Amino acid sequence: LHLFSFLDKNSRKSLAKTCHKLLEVFQDPLLWSLLNFHSPAELKKDNFLLGPALKYLSICWYSERVKVCNIEDWMKNNFQKDFCNRHENTVNDFLLEVCNRCPNLLSLTLSGCGHVTDDCISLLLKNCPNLKTLQLENCVRITDQTLEAVTLYGGSLQTLHVDFCRNITRNGLERVREKCPSVMLKAERSANMIPDNKPEKKFMLEKAPRKLFQL
Repeated sequence: LHLFSFLDKNSRKSLAKTCHKLLEVFQDPLLWSLLNFHSPAELKKDNFLLGPALKYLSICWYSERVKVCNIEDWMKNNFQKDFCNRHENTVNDFLLEVCNRCPNLLSLTLSGCGHVTDDCISLLLKNCPNLKTLQLENCVRITDQTLEAVTLYGGSLQTLHVDFCRNITRNGLERVREKCPSVMLKAERSANMIPDNKPEKKFMLEKAPRKLFQL
């Protein structure tokens, strides 16, 4: 078990195929208290186990393709929409499995997961009552609904990061500070970014002359 702890998920799976005894070690819950993923594709592999032993989970996607997912839906062209549709529910579906199987989760980090929804994070806060750290970075669909869920279900939460989540508002952040004063809150650029509301035609017409004047 100690030797397995030094290996990545693929190496663990390969070693487990060599004999029944090593397969038993691979299936030991103590081996799976920490999981790190670097792309949504890794979530679909069978080289790890989800269970009550999981305490620390991180899904950080730093690919250039993240930029496509982070474009406002109303601005995407057909190619971009088709690309996003292929993995839109991948992270959400995985987190739902976490909700059902990992009630002892202590820390969750999501970065670049552009399709994660408020409903998914709210459900996770309900089902993982011991969660102490929630870090969301560049999760563009996250809104004040998630912040409200924190005030309702995040009784154990100690650290909350919502960096570069452009649909978070100052009002939502202030509510968290008011209702959960003990939570260490960090929201770099979130409340200062432009939300995803599709601009009205009137607003666009008013803005155009101003741009011309600046030129």
